[in-house]
Amino acid sequence: MSMDIRTSTDKRHVPNAVLIRLREEQGWGRPRLAKQFELIGRRHGIPIPEPAAMEKQIYRLETGRTLRPTPMYAKLYCLTFQRTTTELFGDLEPEVPVGTTCATRSHKFIPAFVGADLASALAADGQQWSDVDDQWTQCWRQAVEHPTGSCQLYLWPFGVALFHLIEELTHDSMSHLAVWRRISYEENMQWAHDQLKVLTGGNVAGQHYVLSLYWVDKPAWQGNDLHTALRLMCIPRVLVPRLDNYDESCLASAALVERALFESGFDHPELVDFSMRGISFGYASWSGVVYHPIARDRALREEELVSCELSVQAAWAYCDHLRQQVEQGDDPVVPAEFGWRFLRAIRSRLTTERPQETSQHRSMRDAVVQTSGLDRHLTQAVEILRDCNRM
Repeated sequence: MSMDIRTSTDKRHVPNAVLIRLREEQGWGRPRLAKQFELIGRRHGIPIPEPAAMEKQIYRLETGRTLRPTPMYAKLYCLTFQRTTTELFGDLEPEVPVGTTCATRSHKFIPAFVGADLASALAADGQQWSDVDDQWTQCWRQAVEHPTGSCQLYLWPFGVALFHLIEELTHDSMSHLAVWRRISYEENMQWAHDQLKVLTGGNVAGQHYVLSLYWVDKPAWQGNDLHTALRLMCIPRVLVPRLDNYDESCLASAALVERALFESGFDHPELVDFSMRGISFGYASWSGVVYHPIARDRALREEELVSCELSVQAAWAYCDHLRQQVEQGDDPVVPAEFGWRFLRAIRSRLTTERPQETSQHRSMRDAVVQTSGLDRHLTQAVEILRDCNRM
């Protein structure tokens, strides 16, 4: 199979094969596509020219005589074929649809240490656990009912239980997200504690926390405002005061801070940017992770970020349990199969590049591990268990 590869010095017009293929897959000629544009324009209130003028522009875009469409034609193409401007015309900057709300999928990870013995007992009692195949070490999960979203309970044999709660969000400001996050975190931790208490038949010793991953489907901002919004979404705590109770006055205060930060721009020394120009925006921090795919066929998949975060939070919760025991003046006691060699293997798996790993995945994994402090936790945990083993 031969390919016609033309250099940047070749002045001949290069057809846009993507536009041609999408039109022909529908069985349409250019006049039929112009008719479809007319229907789309009428449906969405987009002023459009005469059909003959649209046919001429379709011809120019398909043959490469025009490389970049006007905003009107870009919108018509995107709505007609359900593709982004990046996919249709190769733009490196996303064409953000006009809208007033942001559609986001919130992933909350709520781990707790329950102990290896209890984890083995739970896994053996036949409560419809299923094996998880995207974690490098053995792991089980089962569905759990939750009032605001879909939830899975994960269980690792080294003693960590983790609730993965997915909620669909529609918000028109970072202030609403920040206040919702602050209020829902308290509710989520109490809910997780109650669930584990019932499941285990007793008190849960481990401390709960919540880590968020936001997958942004349709942002309500563009340009510099989009960068600012995603950074704020990664560290939303900067918008809200430290209070025990939150009400409408807190939302009003957060809105003022948000407006000031949008005017001046927002950055933070703990933010790690793992974006890929023309493909995705990605940020990680101690508070969480946010990701917005631009070119969905080349960006990271949602399940890749979730799988990484599950591994990181499970390991982090295990190391934190060891830290708590040390700070209480005790020598940690763990099963031999989950001792320092096991943690050394986890550290290698989470911090070392894989031969077939893509640069995007490596950047994401490095950002998540770095901002969580997991590498430092694992190093300390290995040293603690090696000392206990020698003694």
